[in-house]
Amino acid sequence: MTNKPRGVLYVGVTAQLPARIVQHRDGKGSAFCRRYNLTILVHAEPHATIEEAIVREKALKAWKREWKIELIEAANPEWQDLFDHLVDIS
Repeated sequence: MTNKPRGVLYVGVTAQLPARIVQHRDGKGSAFCRRYNLTILVHAEPHATIEEAIVREKALKAWKREWKIELIEAANPEWQDLFDHLVDIS
């Protein structure tokens, strides 16, 4: 999640991505997302199990900011909001 291209970045994990995005947009998600108005989904990765997703989340949180930006821009160079495409990435 972000607030603008190359803006503040948030990495999280959820089993219900569309619902979680709606929560963030309604100001009911994480305090971090509320604080920085993070409402744009710019990257998502499906995983077979929640355990795999948590492992990946922890790894991404340990990454340098530039690595995260490179990951996003490799798949979404325009930093488009992917919310309307969730069926394609889920």
